[in-house]
Amino acid sequence: MSATPFQIEDGLSGRFALVTGGSRGIGRAIVERLARAGMDVTFTYLGNEAAANAVVSENPGLQITAVKVDGRDSAAVNVCIETIVERTGRIDVLVNNAGVIRDNLLPMLEDDDLKAVFETNIEGVFHFCRAVVPHMMSKRYGRIVNLSSVSATKGGRGQTNYAASKGAINSFTQSLAVEVGRRGLRVNAVAPGVIETDMSAEVRSLGGDEILSNIVLKRYGQPAEIAEAVWFLSSDLSGYITGQVLSVDGGFKM
Repeated sequence: MSATPFQIEDGLSGRFALVTGGSRGIGRAIVERLARAGMDVTFTYLGNEAAANAVVSENPGLQITAVKVDGRDSAAVNVCIETIVERTGRIDVLVNNAGVIRDNLLPMLEDDDLKAVFETNIEGVFHFCRAVVPHMMSKRYGRIVNLSSVSATKGGRGQTNYAASKGAINSFTQSLAVEVGRRGLRVNAVAPGVIETDMSAEVRSLGGDEILSNIVLKRYGQPAEIAEAVWFLSSDLSGYITGQVLSVDGGFKM
């Protein structure tokens, strides 16, 4: 008699997710992981239409939709959310992944380096959460997962602007969790370490052995490993977890 495969009931099949910045790297891995869990996933992109279209075309059979939205534009975000809700009736999971880096030593940072990072990494998260939360509260169901970074708690040269933006995400996550918990919503964050993506390519190239020497597991992380953490925090398996920042960093700087 053959053994029956063990199946995990994650509670996500048939539900609806929105992932910001889902065309490449960690964002794409999250989109694909949630879609494989049976979710209808909409993701946003800003500049790379070819990459966005590739996510859809290279995942036949999965429910994935790409929409071009600038998260810095609150009006555009509101239109995006209302359009999705008109089609689906609800948004069950929001993953705020969109982010940018403008690394440099503090004396060499330009005003635009601060503005670009803060507007995308902080204001974008605020805009999407503010637009989505009322819909989640009306259903008394919702999971929000914000992408933070180890930079929020572990200092690094040339990342004062980026670290500040991710520190803000940690505080935002905890405060929002308190606001909406009584209505059945959970809010958490995932803080990746150094992950093999296009965004981290320059850092990995410059840091090399020094970075790896600070990672207990002696390797860089993969986008799929971050996606699994996001899936877990989105699922029913994490039903008693809220207001937390989950580090997925291979033991970086322990």
